[in-house]
Amino acid sequence: MSNEEELQEEEGDTSLSPSLADAQSLVDARVPEALRSRYDFFSYKNAVVILAETHPTEWAELLDALDKFSITKEMITEGGGNESRIPKAISACLRPFNWHETVIRGDLHVKLIWREVVRITKSGKPVTAERDSTLVREGFLDGHKIDYVKNKVAFDLEWNSKDQTFDRDLYAFNAFYQAGAIDAAVLLTRSAELNEVFSDLGIAGKYGASTTWMGKLLYRLNAGRNGGCPVLAIGIRPGCVADWP
Repeated sequence: MSNEEELQEEEGDTSLSPSLADAQSLVDARVPEALRSRYDFFSYKNAVVILAETHPTEWAELLDALDKFSITKEMITEGGGNESRIPKAISACLRPFNWHETVIRGDLHVKLIWREVVRITKSGKPVTAERDSTLVREGFLDGHKIDYVKNKVAFDLEWNSKDQTFDRDLYAFNAFYQAGAIDAAVLLTRSAELNEVFSDLGIAGKYGASTTWMGKLLYRLNAGRNGGCPVLAIGIRPGCVADWP
């Protein structure tokens, strides 16, 4: 089966629809219409509400970055995957505002508490006292990395990697979230609508069904692979291609 046939088959699979996503009205109320015409937005676990209402500064910076972001046919056809000019265009929008690549590391300290008998009274009644001990698992969190983090908001871009990269991203998001390091995450990838552009440019094989695109991400979000972390999934649509008719 060709990449194009595989992609068409998966696009028809209802399991790839945002079946567990938040109501689209939550997105529509917080994302300008101009951006909704250029990107797909799917919010999970109230991510869009948390971002807009709890982190208004970071949310405004992300919306501004999406507004300024654009690509060209030349950028699409050149090589480099996630090292191409496309992620660099995102970095140009976010790095000046102190969105930093961040690694989380931590040891797990587990305290065990119990009561034990320390003496017996003359009447035969046991007297207990509290005791405790601490177990330490060093390196419990070690090496999970997110490309852009600021004030408990995470952002990442997957343009054209193997689709298993989404599992790594979602695991990292949840590790940060469970540790209290972030409140929500945003993941930007390709919308299925870009396939029309790829086909016209004759490079559909380069962007196959087993790479990072929205269908592969929604499948994982519907399966709960983000754990408890709220995630806003954003898909780059043809409206972001500046020289596309």
